Amino acid sequence: MSTQVRVFDPAMCCSTGVCGPSVDPDLARFSADLDWLKSRDVSVERFNLAQQPAAFVEHASVKQALADKGEAALPLIMINGAVKSAGTYPTREQLADWAGVAKPAPSLFTEAVSELVAIGAAIASNCEPCFKFHYDKAKKLGVSLEDMQRAVTVAQTVKEAPARAVLDLATRYLQQDAAPAAKPSPAANAVATSAGGCCTPQAVPLEIKKSKCC
Repeated sequence: MSTQVRVFDPAMCCSTGVCGPSVDPDLARFSADLDWLKSRDVSVERFNLAQQPAAFVEHASVKQALADKGEAALPLIMINGAVKSAGTYPTREQLADWAGVAKPAPSLFTEAVSELVAIGAAIASNCEPCFKFHYDKAKKLGVSLEDMQRAVTVAQTVKEAPARAVLDLATRYLQQDAAPAAKPSPAANAVATSAGGCCTPQAVPLEIKKSKCC
């Protein structure tokens, strides 16, 4: 018999964490952790208080927790019928331990790394409020200004790559029609040199140039 995990969420529009006006990182992380459990043949069910209130009454332990603490008891996590946590979303390591599956390898995707990714995404999407929000969060986490600048530089380089490529394409086509024997432009040579990656190496820090992508 496979391990059964039941999650009783507070009232919300959805459990993914990516709907609404902003992303809920805890919910998004927890949803990914549950998907990871499912990939280990663990049975997972989620119940939303706003959409499935009957499920909260049917389970005596959940009903009692709500009677004692109200919605502060949610989210409530049950493993094979036993309550394992209430009021918080557990980590992947905790879920693995409770479900009896091998613990995952230590992740490099820390909260600080997450904020650097978010800063890069803000640059790529031209979102000023997003950048300010994640800049403040990264700063509170102790992320250095140098690392944030690197994230900005990489994001901007990748963002500008399609624009540079299409401009060079236009230049080559126009030059070809105007003068078939004309030599390729310096820009064309630069793009040709970097054909092995997704973007040209201009304005990329030395240590980043060594990667295959940017």
